[in-house]
Amino acid sequence: MTNNYDGSWELYVVTDGKSADWPEHFFRRVAPMPTLDERAQVLATLGFKLAADAEWEWQELRNGPMDRVELLASADVHPVGGAQ
Repeated sequence: MTNNYDGSWELYVVTDGKSADWPEHFFRRVAPMPTLDERAQVLATLGFKLAADAEWEWQELRNGPMDRVELLASADVHPVGGAQ
């Protein structure tokens, strides 16, 4: 999950395919940050769930010529019905 160039939130699942084909969801808001429940619901809609004992890990990245801060969160996921 990341905040886009305009500050709105996007959740996407990195797969073996091209990035243009990754499952994604745009929350279309800057605040508040999507809750754990909202993220879980979106993952389920995309056909995924958090891995057992997975936790969201956050990174703060500096990006671009204006040194804009971007937040990036990641967590291990599995396809719904897939291996844990």
